[in-house]
Amino acid sequence: MAEKKKVVKQVKLQIPGGKATPAPPVGPALGQAQVNIPQFVKQFNDMTQNMVGYIVPVVISVYDDRTFSIETKTPPASDLLKKAANIKAGASNPKKDKVATITRAQLEEVAKMKMPDLNAYDVKAASKIIEGTAKQMGIIVSE
Repeated sequence: MAEKKKVVKQVKLQIPGGKATPAPPVGPALGQAQVNIPQFVKQFNDMTQNMVGYIVPVVISVYDDRTFSIETKTPPASDLLKKAANIKAGASNPKKDKVATITRAQLEEVAKMKMPDLNAYDVKAASKIIEGTAKQMGIIVSE
């Protein structure tokens, strides 16, 4: 049985899907971890080709022999909600200002997409978590 590689460093980044470049923040963060940056950029862009237009959180585990593994997460809930509501940003003061309205169906669609990364057993519970994020962004959820 092969020996497990020892993880030397974990790097967490948020990169636009399918559009990673060696420019900051990717280059400097991976350079410090002594990762082959062009190889990472190619692998990441291939993995996230279907997520173009979204911000993709990624965890890069760097091993002692300078190899690495890439684990992508689902886009942040705020990013998904902005796309669903078709807005550029949330409200600066969400208690007073409301920037958009989304339907319950749109909210459930976002919840289904976020399910793997949420601490919820079903879509109904996940929807409540996402609804809280929407409320903090000044987005109204209509029935």
